[in-house]
Amino acid sequence: MKKLIILTGPTAAGKTKLSIALAKAINGEIISADSMQVYRHMDIGSAKIRPGEMQGIKHYLVDILEPFEDFNIVLFQKYAKQAMTEIYENGKIPILVGGTGFYIQSVLYDIDFQESDEDTALRAELEAVAKQKGAAYLHNLLKECDEKAAEEIHANNIKRVIRAIEFYRLTGRKISEHNETERRKQSAYDARYFVLTDERKKLYENIDKRVDSMIANGLVDEVKTLLDMGCKRNSTAMQGLGYKEILSYLEGEVTLDEAVYIIKRDTRHFAKRQLTWFRRERDVIWIEKNKFAYDEEKMLNYMLGAINYEYGNREHI
Repeated sequence: MKKLIILTGPTAAGKTKLSIALAKAINGEIISADSMQVYRHMDIGSAKIRPGEMQGIKHYLVDILEPFEDFNIVLFQKYAKQAMTEIYENGKIPILVGGTGFYIQSVLYDIDFQESDEDTALRAELEAVAKQKGAAYLHNLLKECDEKAAEEIHANNIKRVIRAIEFYRLTGRKISEHNETERRKQSAYDARYFVLTDERKKLYENIDKRVDSMIANGLVDEVKTLLDMGCKRNSTAMQGLGYKEILSYLEGEVTLDEAVYIIKRDTRHFAKRQLTWFRRERDVIWIEKNKFAYDEEKMLNYMLGAINYEYGNREHI
């Protein structure tokens, strides 16, 4: 089985810096498992790694789409597999880095999503329902046919809600049950699944500092630029945390202080949901920063030991 390393964890845990050190140590290249970093021109709000920070480590799935293009789990899986093929051909080891647990799972277990894109009429009908009656109404439709899926998918994630309803109407099966079956698969790889985290208080403090830094570094102007480029409120890119709230500010729905408050609050809630997701995963190796006294070298050495790294050989795990 081919080697695959995963480094994930809640937002603002410090994955980026540790991932670079890990990639250097094991001759790896990094695949971003993030739904926003795929977009060009969306650097500040996505906390995107910049070229100068990459330290010569090649990154995949960063800056590959325009912000008005669609992106979803199926496309992620496709692009990630293509990147992994290239990395293996280069004689290197792929490292999936990011906080989107479902994206990671899609690759790790090679999940079959059974997309039904051919039924455009049904999809258009559900999109019209969402536009006319709102996200909450659409989410209630999902709750009626698949309560577990409704618990797992946020009402604002209209695209995923539509796909779940669509799956049920086309197949007669609940997408939650289908995905649960897929999750029980054994990994398609010889994988190590690391979750980097911190004490909740420190994590929340880091989130608040990150949001303040985003505002100071020009997040409002970044969103203005995206609007000038033709991005709309319903664009996939504009659904990202930080972007939709600043858009509400620019459209006069909230003050800037209110928008910042909402971003911080919702990002903390998001981090909590991420941790809940990772706790459900199998064979996870937790890296709790406080237990390593915040010493990154100790964390790295622990990870290297967990993946049976041979210190005398920097070409292989």
